[in-house]
Amino acid sequence: MSDGVLDIRPVLRAARNELLARPNVVATGVGFKVSDGVRTDEVSIVCSVTHKVPRSELRAHELVPESLNGIRTDVVATGPFRTLAARSERYRPAPGGASIGHRDITAGTLGCLVYRDGEPFILSNNHVLANENRAQLGDPILQPGPYDGGRLPADAIGVLADYVAVRMAEEESTCAFARGSSAMLNWIARLLGSDARLRAVSTAMAENLVDCALAAPLDVTYVSDKILELGSIEGIARAELGTAVVKSGRTTEVTRGEIVQVDVTADVNFGDKVARFSDQLMAGPMSEGGDSGSVVLDDRNRIVGLLFAGSESTTLFNQIENVFSALEVGIR
Repeated sequence: MSDGVLDIRPVLRAARNELLARPNVVATGVGFKVSDGVRTDEVSIVCSVTHKVPRSELRAHELVPESLNGIRTDVVATGPFRTLAARSERYRPAPGGASIGHRDITAGTLGCLVYRDGEPFILSNNHVLANENRAQLGDPILQPGPYDGGRLPADAIGVLADYVAVRMAEEESTCAFARGSSAMLNWIARLLGSDARLRAVSTAMAENLVDCALAAPLDVTYVSDKILELGSIEGIARAELGTAVVKSGRTTEVTRGEIVQVDVTADVNFGDKVARFSDQLMAGPMSEGGDSGSVVLDDRNRIVGLLFAGSESTTLFNQIENVFSALEVGIR
């Protein structure tokens, strides 16, 4: 431990009660001073505040002094401190980052609130809210998700309102000629005593842009426009190579990374089926099972993507503009 910290400790102990009595100050400690957003090597007394207030709006005795006994101070906006419940618990109002799911799945992540024609909706993945195309509009959505103890009717937070179907590979062809040819060849095979059968499938794998769905809250007071540990969304942006990103999810909570690939096309396993996705974003290992549905933000808290898949070393996001366009939604 540096001598600077040891020297500052008694000064802080003597002053901390007085500092904590000042408006918005919620914590004091010893830390490195930050100047113009850059951490310096200078050890200072740090006052955490719920939010910063212009000096002109504070009276002299309410200001944090610039120094105490020759030791410089620093003021950092942290927001209020709260105990942190497990992401798998029941929240009302429920924020982004909490457990959620269709009644017939395990659990995923509540992404955020979005709006269509002024009405709020919960955003997450198709495979979280619509059970991989199997659900019906109006099906109940639980918070927490069923795997985390969510049960009907007590934990119903909303109903499935809309989703974009995920087109899987190897689906039967809609071409009448192809279906007819397969039927004829199978009839000939039966005459010849063969057990082999043909199925008409589309030779070109359908491509998807998004894995997304909406739930309509049963009551607007059941949901929050905040994201656990990240706060409010501050707009929409497009991520590029090297963009720093962060997400708040049910399983791995807050994780950070950067965009390592753009224009990604990937084949993603949905149980025993595979779907191809194009125009995706890829980051490093930021997620695990249950984080699906998390929204991805840049370092200015602007939403850039919707997390839907990953591997041991990578995470895949839908481009948020594709999600919003497909669902015809936006943020306030």
